[in-house]
Amino acid sequence: MDSKLIELLVCPVTKGPLDYNRERQELISRSARLAYPIRDGIPILLENEARPLTDAELEA
Repeated sequence: MDSKLIELLVCPVTKGPLDYNRERQELISRSARLAYPIRDGIPILLENEARPLTDAELEA
């Protein structure tokens, strides 16, 4: 993922910033407690495609 692109993207739910998790290929919204998948280099910023984050994941 291009770091400049990540800087431009925001969470569609909260409009807050997203963090990139390279290992899991996800964009993390801490404020919405959601992880959005990246498939074939394309971020899927749909709430129904995101997975909820656990407390442990948020603390890491």
